[in-house]
Parts: sequence; C-alpha cells; structure tokens
Amino acid sequence: MKLSAPVSVQWLSELIQSEIIGNHELFITGVNEIHQVEKGDIVFVDHPKYYDKCLNSDASCIIINNKEVTIPEGKAILFCADPFEAYVKIIAHFKPFELSNTAISADLKMGKNTQIMPNVFIGKNVIIGDHCIIYPGVSIMADTIIGNNVIIQSNTVIGSDAFYYNTKKNRQDWYTKMPSCGHVVLEDKVEIGAGCTIDRGVSGATIIGRGTKIDNMVHIGHDTQTGPNCLFAAGVAIAGGVKIKEGVTLWGQVGVNKTITIEENVTVMGHSGVVGSLEAGKTYLGFPAEDASIKRREFVWIRRIPELWKKVMEDK
Repeated sequence: MKLSAPVSVQWLSELIQSEIIGNHELFITGVNEIHQVEKGDIVFVDHPKYYDKCLNSDASCIIINNKEVTIPEGKAILFCADPFEAYVKIIAHFKPFELSNTAISADLKMGKNTQIMPNVFIGKNVIIGDHCIIYPGVSIMADTIIGNNVIIQSNTVIGSDAFYYNTKKNRQDWYTKMPSCGHVVLEDKVEIGAGCTIDRGVSGATIIGRGTKIDNMVHIGHDTQTGPNCLFAAGVAIAGGVKIKEGVTLWGQVGVNKTITIEENVTVMGHSGVVGSLEAGKTYLGFPAEDASIKRREFVWIRRIPELWKKVMEDK
C-alpha cells in the first residue's frame, strides 16, 4: 500500500510506541508484507526464521521484536514487543475500515457504454472503464480498477479480503487476521464467469492480465498476478502470491500452490495439482503436476502392474 505522502520514521515510531535503531532520517512511502516489499516500504517480522529475509529485503524500515540483529546500512528498525500488532495499527491509521451505506458508491468512476445490472454492489474508490458489462449480484469491493471491455458474470466477488493470517499457537486463538489494504486490477478484455472470487492483495495488487478468460467457480488468491491471454476452466483454485505468465491454460479443477511461478504458454490438464514452479511451453498432468509425456508413460506401466506381478509369481 502506497501512502498518499511520505511520513518520517520518527512519526511512525511514535504512532506504534517503538524504539528507533539505525537511520533516524528515513521517510517511508509505503506499507507492505514481505512478498511484495519495495524500497521505501515498512514491513514487520516477528519470527527469527524470517529476520534475515526481511532485513535484507528492499524494505527501508523493519518492525521487529529483536534489537540485537545486524541492521543493513541506511535502514532502520522499529523495536517493539509485538510487531504484528504494530503493523495492524499502522494499517488502521492509513486505511481504516469504511462502512458502505449504498449499493453503488457515489464516487464510482465509470466509462462510456458500461452496463451495470440490478443488485450489483460497488464499493468506494472503484474505477470501471468503457464498454463493460456487470451482471446481477456481482460485488466489486473498494479500490478495484477495471479496464475496458470487461465482462463479469453473476454472483462473482472482486476484491474480497485475503486469506492471510498471523499464526501463533501459544495463544488461545491461533490465527489473527492480517488486514487487507491492497486491491484488484482487471485489465482490458478480461472475462470472468459466475460465482468466482478474486481476493485483493494483502498490501499490493492482485492483477488479471489483458484478455484473460475465467470460467465459473474459479478462485484466485491474494497478490496473484497473471499475464495476458490466460485461460482458466471451471473449478480452478489458485493460492496467493502466484506469478502466472502469458498464455497459460489451466483446465478444470487444477489446484495451484502459493508463491510459485508458471512460465509462458504452459498447459495444465484437469484435476492436476501444481506444487512447484513450471517451465515454459510444456503440458503438465497429475499430482504433483509433471511433464505430461512422462506422466502418461507412467500410467501405462501402472496399468501393467497386475500383469507383471502375475508373471513374476508364475516364474517362481
């Protein structure tokens, strides 16, 4: 999430009641989580496993619960007992929850010849381009950006909260919701079927690339970004933080693991499970999804197991 104007690290330290160590002269331009962090951002970390990753990321300032770490030159840390709660306080200050009391927000910016059918909800600060069709029952949550010639079928939700939690098993309630302050971008000529969900970014953008077509009942997790001209069939479920390049086809009920990359012109056959990154230009099949030509040969040999076992027993 980019701030409307830079703020000093001293001011942020006072807001969350923390101790500044390192560069006291920094100005912060954004608030982010570790997977999307950029120069000028502030990020939090509360587990030793991720200290080095955060400290050596592009983040300029790190909220942390250990002051004995090595601070890279030019950066600052804000030391406090509970970095997650400090991060939540910053989000609440810059992006407080706003109640919508109308079905379509008065600040909607809409292009020419766009059609919005009955029973559509559109939150605050939404932009919709030209020649779009929004069917009944669609919910478009705050800060969504929709390009030109986009079609969204009934009962789809664009910009629902990220499924993203701070986990600590030493407290009664293990999972604490991470506030979602990101948004969704649907580029030109995207088509989305009925009953789909596209989650907003935790702190950045979930992006559906130009010309991508999405069938019914597809879920796309927070901060996932697709290239242009992708095709997702019914029942596809994509976790958060996935990078999907141009021309990728995912057939029915494919599941995709979080924070992986699927390269250009990949096809994944139906019912497959993608657990790791995939190389460009190949067709994949199975669980875990592997090169389809190899997988099909494996299936042939699996079918022959009873025959081969019988032969082994006869030869004894």
